[in-house]
Amino acid sequence: MSTQNTDTFKVGGQIEIKRLGYGGMQLTGKGVWGEVADRENGKKVLQAAVAAGVNFIDTADSYGPHTNEVLIADALSPYPLDLLIATKGGFDRTGPNQWVTNGDPKHIREAIDGSLKRLKKEKIDLWQLHRFDPKFPIEETLAPVVEAVNAGKIRFVGLSEVDVKQIERAQKVVEIVSVQNLYNLGDRKWEEVVDYTEQQGMAFIPWYPLASGPDKLQAKIAEIAKKHNATTSQIALAWLLKRAPHILLIPGTSSLEHLKENMGAANITLSDEDFAALSK
Repeated sequence: MSTQNTDTFKVGGQIEIKRLGYGGMQLTGKGVWGEVADRENGKKVLQAAVAAGVNFIDTADSYGPHTNEVLIADALSPYPLDLLIATKGGFDRTGPNQWVTNGDPKHIREAIDGSLKRLKKEKIDLWQLHRFDPKFPIEETLAPVVEAVNAGKIRFVGLSEVDVKQIERAQKVVEIVSVQNLYNLGDRKWEEVVDYTEQQGMAFIPWYPLASGPDKLQAKIAEIAKKHNATTSQIALAWLLKRAPHILLIPGTSSLEHLKENMGAANITLSDEDFAALSK
């Protein structure tokens, strides 16, 4: 389903942000472990993103772990009033590229308080549960999240890598305003969730948005990119922006040049014909 491109979306029906944001995950060491190699450059990239108009930044306590949230605070605090910073909790990190799901309520409570401290914020605008943990009922995992919402520590709550049934179950515990699943031009297994979140007025935040799909698409993408005087990555992002008006993008990069390229995707409006050709 294709829709006209709109530039902004209201998260939770309240916080209006530009749909092209920035994801912080790449501003860490190898395997999303430890500090980013060039910390000063990392700060410059974050500052340049905000200067270019980005007002939605996505991070997680597990990026580093912890180093990415600290870097964001060092680069951007005190924050612009219109900047929404989303973070996540629910993973233990045991080493580079190692992610262990932890939905223990005690862990979640500590994750929320830790993120507030590291981000130097009194309230997290959007806190997302990284994964459902089969070892704990979701009602238990989300109990400290509800507490944090009631205490004014969290404004809005989101989920990551979930199906429709899981969203509905979580919704009975706390209002869910966003879902962050793997989705891009080449991997569309979550189509049902994209459509469901649109119907529900939730934001859909595809992670790994820059993947441009299978080889069979490459010629078609190259042709459309040439027509728009754009790069393949820009076309991949433009396709997502056109796919549905509730999709928010968080491409990440540690390069100022690449950041500029990603931001340029907002200026590309694919025709319905382009969109259909890429969606086959």
